Amino acid sequence: MTKAARILDRIATPDDVKTLNSAELTHLAAEIRAQLVTTVADTGGHLAPNLGVVELTLGIYRALDCPPDRVVFDVGHQSYVHKLLTGRRDVFHTLRTEGGISGFPKRSESPYDVFGSGHASDSLSIAQGLALARDAAHDEGEIVAVIGDGSLTGGMAWEALNHIGHLGTRMTIVLNDNEMSISPNVGALAGYLGRIRLDRRYWGSREFVQSTLERRGRAGRALVDLGTRIKDSFKHLIVPGMVFEEMGISYVGPLDGHDVAQVEAAIRSARDAAGPVIIHAVTQKGRGYAPAEANPTLFHGVGAFDAATGRPHKKPNAAPDYTKVFSDALIREADADPRIVALTAAMASGTGLDAFRAHFADPACAGPTRFIDVGIAEEHATALAAGLAFGGRLPVVAIYSTFLQRAYDQIISDVALQGAHVVFALDRAGFVGEDGPTHHGLYDLSYLRSIPTMTILAPSDEAELVSALHTALALEGPVALRYPRGQGLGVTIPDTPEIWEYVHARVLRRGDEVALLAVGRMVGIAEAAAEQLEASGLSVTVADMRWVKPLDEDFIAAAAREHKLLVTLEENTLRGGFGSGVMEFLSAAGIQTPLLQLAVPDEFALHGTMDALLTAAGLDTDSVVRRVRERL
Repeated sequence: MTKAARILDRIATPDDVKTLNSAELTHLAAEIRAQLVTTVADTGGHLAPNLGVVELTLGIYRALDCPPDRVVFDVGHQSYVHKLLTGRRDVFHTLRTEGGISGFPKRSESPYDVFGSGHASDSLSIAQGLALARDAAHDEGEIVAVIGDGSLTGGMAWEALNHIGHLGTRMTIVLNDNEMSISPNVGALAGYLGRIRLDRRYWGSREFVQSTLERRGRAGRALVDLGTRIKDSFKHLIVPGMVFEEMGISYVGPLDGHDVAQVEAAIRSARDAAGPVIIHAVTQKGRGYAPAEANPTLFHGVGAFDAATGRPHKKPNAAPDYTKVFSDALIREADADPRIVALTAAMASGTGLDAFRAHFADPACAGPTRFIDVGIAEEHATALAAGLAFGGRLPVVAIYSTFLQRAYDQIISDVALQGAHVVFALDRAGFVGEDGPTHHGLYDLSYLRSIPTMTILAPSDEAELVSALHTALALEGPVALRYPRGQGLGVTIPDTPEIWEYVHARVLRRGDEVALLAVGRMVGIAEAAAEQLEASGLSVTVADMRWVKPLDEDFIAAAAREHKLLVTLEENTLRGGFGSGVMEFLSAAGIQTPLLQLAVPDEFALHGTMDALLTAAGLDTDSVVRRVRERL
């Protein structure tokens, strides 16, 4: 079939899939998978999750009328098929590229993107809010939340389920389960029972029989009680979703999420229910593309790769990335200190702790020892780490900067207030590139710096990261070290890490006119900018500050006395970060040396390449040079 004859080219809105017969739907599913592989091979992205939801998405949209019906995607990395079906087919090749469409739902991008998801476990709360607003306005329309890929392990999802069941909110939850396999016989029987329970004729007849028996006196009431107990026991025996039923949410499934007709029928049945319904759909992550089926973890979120072979494109002689450097360093530290325990929130691979897990695997142990994965439960991971610290362990919580935001209360109340020595290893600090605003780690310096007793370290390269980890483990109380996504600078990793001199900046270049005070990845930018500034006749100091909290106040005061201009550089939001800390110190000390704060502007950064994002924020080398000259 030629490209011009593709069924996909005829799909402009979700309604267009309703006109297709079974054979055409099968062809369309294959075309969508081919488009996903071709595009993501060029742009990178979340391939395996989207390959697994092709038929599921088709079935949902065949059963709905959007608008007024609305679909809310949890996490959002399973929304590529949705984008292809909602008018973005012709621009899908721009996925995750600068100026192109986002890799996640985005409200400003399409009216079909109801919610700009990016973090896990929040779709049920959003969907319930939409449903309650609909009911308050006496409006029409179905609200469907699609949740899966581990998101149901998040506490926020269960908080929402509890409230949904309590209120009996009329809405549909599609649980996309791509982990478990299921016997066809059990699935068919459970699906049949689920459809019966959702049939209003069944509910009506059951209520009629029950009320009739109850009017027959004691004997009738005894029969009702016996029937209820038998029904409940029978359902507990063969229906795996009774936990939802007990919460007041009707359960349907498990059903085959790759059967469009099954999905469509279940959604249509759920629309006729008076209250909330959860549809349990079993799917295969990476379905239809052999490399992704064989390694769904690798292809969950993947960079550019060869579509024919599935092999990722790699730069020759590339330096190891920061995640790998951290992983290797933590293993060495844990080999030397048996107190060290590594924790993650469903991100063992993303944070490099999969190697730690393998290294310390002990088949003789029945439970977790050196490695703990709590699932998507950042709050629990943080409080659990505090408990481990109180018990004499040395917990290291490896987590993406943007995801640690979810545990802010636990960081304050359970860790910092209690004085627990917990090390937070913040991967993906700063810009993360193509994943965009929900994943940029641009706020950690601000949200952590305000917490009493918190220490914040910002290593500037991979060698500094190894020593920063060594330092963090030797300190007391809560410690955060942040490091960026991507490859290091290629510097030599020390065989023996050092413990940093306490609250002491590292001076890389000395001058007497401008002092560039930088942290993290911006140290390299500061050095490059200093080269250009000195070439034009300026005398420049460059300092790798290392410590964001507490600050090296002695160095800052001396730099203020010896230079005409202080410049702070950080890959964090302008508000409340490293530069704000320097400004606060200068103000309190009565020092009036001019200060130029270079940081990410007070707005949400978009998606794009790292170079493009730094340039847009005014943090690339040329922008730094220009802004310093303008200020002088």
